Order: sequence, then C-alpha cells, then structure tokens
Amino acid sequence: MASTDSRRLVLASASPARLRTLQAAGIEPEVLVSGVDESTVDSTNPDTLSLTLGRLKAEAVAERLRRDGRVGSGALVLGCDSVLAFDGEIFGKPADADDATKRWAQMRGRSGVLHTGHCLIDLDSGGHAEAVAATVVHFAVVDDDEIAAYVATGEPLHVAGAFTLDGIGGPFVERIEGDPGTVIGLSLPLLRRLLAQLGVRIFDLWR
Repeated sequence: MASTDSRRLVLASASPARLRTLQAAGIEPEVLVSGVDESTVDSTNPDTLSLTLGRLKAEAVAERLRRDGRVGSGALVLGCDSVLAFDGEIFGKPADADDATKRWAQMRGRSGVLHTGHCLIDLDSGGHAEAVAATVVHFAVVDDDEIAAYVATGEPLHVAGAFTLDGIGGPFVERIEGDPGTVIGLSLPLLRRLLAQLGVRIFDLWR
C-alpha cells in the first residue's frame, strides 16, 4: 500500500545515519536541525537523558513549524538522541580526540548499553508519543594502533559513545544484543509503535 501525501515525517536531526535509516525503510523525511544545546541537559540516568534530549529536539522543530503556519500539513516531527551507558558513566559525543582515545581504551573488550530516546509529535493534533530503545554493545579487543587510526579518521568525534556500527567503527563492534537501529540512532520497530500510538501506519510515510 502506498501512502498519499497527507502525512510527512520531519526529522529533527542532522544525523546522516538516521536519515539513511529512514530512507532505506522507504521514508524520505524533511530534515530540520533543532539547534538544541545538548549541554544544557544533565542527568545520570541514560534513559532520562536520551529521552529528554530527543523531546527537546522534537519540540523545538515542532514550534518552528507552528510559527511557519505548518499546522494542518500532516507533519509528524521525530526527535532522537543517543547516549552510551558504560561502567557507571554516560558517554555522549567525545569532547575531542584525546577524550575519544581514552574512552576506547576503557571500552575495548568490554560492553556497554546504547540508549536512544525517541519523541514523535503530531503537529496537527499536538499529540506525542515517546520511548527509549536500549541495545547491548560488545566491543572488540582493539590495540592502541587501531584506536589511534580510528580516532584519526574523525568519525568517533561526532557520534555518541565514540563509535559507529554502520561506519568505519563497525569492525570494532564484536556483537550486539538488540535492535541494530538503536545503535545507529533510530529504531524502526520503535518508530512503528510510536506512529501507531498516534493513529498512523508506517506505510502512510512510504514515499
């Protein structure tokens, strides 16, 4: 079943990985970056932190669309944020290359839990649905040269936990327990459930 143009997903994120995930699932979202300052939110609970940041991003973009007169357009705004819970700490994006190197020295050969908060807002009704997905990540026993080479690519500086599953860092993840989309930054099964809470079917968003 193909969709009409009545529903449109707006992705409140600059993440190319989240965009690629949606596109691979047949959804071509409009991308609007929220501009939320992530440093303003502080919590020691990874679920609370990731969900709060995802909600703030979605709300910021939804408010912008309201000001632009987009209510009635059928837009659904999705905000997501990811953090890695590791050894009692919460890892977002590393501060710099030294920080990324230190993290990898801690993480190698061990495991952490990647939490991704999702917040979906129906611009027309004002309704929202939100939840957190969590996936266990087991890291490979990488040596110092591998860590240095990986950090030098710049990739780990731009992602939560200083690693990717779908990029250069993929070989350094031995296995995961859970939805790989959570680790990439957007869980499609969870998105489907959130859409259903708002009375929308996933195929309504297929291009």
